[in-house]
Amino acid sequence: MKSYLDISRWHRHAHFEFYRRFDEPFFGLCVDIDCGDALSRCKSAGHSFYLFYLHKIAHVANELESFRYRLEDDRVAVYEQVAIGSTVARDDGSFGFSYLPFHSDFEQFCRDAETEFARVRARSDLEPSNGSDNVIHFSAVPWVKFSALSHARHFSHADSCPKISVGKVSTVPAFADDGSVIAKQVMPVSVHGHHALMDGADIARFTQRLEQLLTAG
Repeated sequence: MKSYLDISRWHRHAHFEFYRRFDEPFFGLCVDIDCGDALSRCKSAGHSFYLFYLHKIAHVANELESFRYRLEDDRVAVYEQVAIGSTVARDDGSFGFSYLPFHSDFEQFCRDAETEFARVRARSDLEPSNGSDNVIHFSAVPWVKFSALSHARHFSHADSCPKISVGKVSTVPAFADDGSVIAKQVMPVSVHGHHALMDGADIARFTQRLEQLLTAG
């Protein structure tokens, strides 16, 4: 289900008109997210850390309206819910694309994800995002701690789906509340969005909320 913004009354009307015809309208930020608590809890409970943070990413993407905006010619569609289009590694070293509708229940989300991942691993073709725009393009690069990231883009094809990637967890020094230096585990999270539909403040809200959910459990 989707509705449409009344762009004439939108507080970003001028920004929308300014950015929507850019040759490259996407911008991005890369932020280190504190993930140590979440990683420890997942290990203790026997949960997949990958599915845990993927579920939290899907949660925040659905919570923040700007991540559910999609450009349709001169209109802005607002999807009621967006799914995760995640890459899935295959045994031959290649990957496929999965399509994971969001489910608020973590256990159900995991069951659905495992079924979908098995389906994708059994194939050799690509099915990009189920052919739908109500999706977040997601990929993980767990072998690399990156500080910046870019995406392959087909500029003749209209695309306004946010693109989120995560990298390798690493341990870095940080200051505790008492001023002492402690070791903290962080994960780089890259978020790219269409500038006609969102701004840096939206990405900041996304990363802050994601870290809050990873810390809270």
